[in-house]
Amino acid sequence: MMKIMEVPQYGPMFRFSDASIYWALYLLSDGKRVGRKKLAEAVGIGEGSMRRIVDTLKEWNFILVKQTGITITKAGTAFMKQIPVRIVDVQLGDSAVGEFSQGVVVLGVAGKIHNGMQQRDAGIKAGAHGCTTAVIRDGVLMIPPDWNIDKENPDLAYSIRKETGLTQDDVLIVGSGETKPLAVEAALSAAFELI
Repeated sequence: MMKIMEVPQYGPMFRFSDASIYWALYLLSDGKRVGRKKLAEAVGIGEGSMRRIVDTLKEWNFILVKQTGITITKAGTAFMKQIPVRIVDVQLGDSAVGEFSQGVVVLGVAGKIHNGMQQRDAGIKAGAHGCTTAVIRDGVLMIPPDWNIDKENPDLAYSIRKETGLTQDDVLIVGSGETKPLAVEAALSAAFELI
């Protein structure tokens, strides 16, 4: 299981996760300047927690903080590229519950997927509705353990393949929840449990 930052056991309680840190860096990766308050809202955490994340990322030289806003550095971009997770926009239709969803492709971990329950549970633990997992087994796009998307919903299968570039080695996890930040938290939390 991947850990980006250790949260201290003593002192003030921080309500963020590695998923929050990754998502903050991802939101900055488009190169635009963003203020801390706006970043906290987009990630779905409090300003105190975002202050802690910003201070740590600044210490690691992953971001630059100026009066005009926060930007990601080359070191921050390089760090993001080494994590085998790619954010994808894909809709699963009725296969995902919740008003908002967010997809992530986790590279090279398809062999760790059994029935998708671990990913669903990670999403629920993160406070969302859960996660739906898809893999390609013997050339067939499936939601484990046995729902054949290619056969049951060819249009959806085509869309997933086109939008994600999923290979036999990869896993698609779509988190869903009542807010965008919850859906993101669910998908990334489940992804980080696989790497």
